[in-house]
Amino acid sequence: MKMILKLLLTALAVFVLAHILPGVSLDGYTSALIVAVVLGILRLIVKPILVILTLPITILTLGLFLLFINAFIILMADYFVDGFAVKNIWYGILFSVLLSIFQSILYTCLKSDKRS
Repeated sequence: MKMILKLLLTALAVFVLAHILPGVSLDGYTSALIVAVVLGILRLIVKPILVILTLPITILTLGLFLLFINAFIILMADYFVDGFAVKNIWYGILFSVLLSIFQSILYTCLKSDKRS
């Protein structure tokens, strides 16, 4: 149940960000949901491989290269989803940073109280 709620919250964040950022366009709600699913799959499969392959440059840049990895994953989602478009890698970086911020804010609503 939490996975479905996280997926819906991610789709909501994608929808809001697509309307805020001028370099990102989205066709509608279903495209936002498909983008959320594709981003989840790409983050699960592709991101660990890219992080391992680019570990030396990530260490050299003190982790800043991870922003480009996240932007590359956003651009891959742009390639796979027809109703989603990102203008360039800079909008991809901005989109991924803002998406991470929105997700962390929205996911705090799902956390349960851990009182003893």
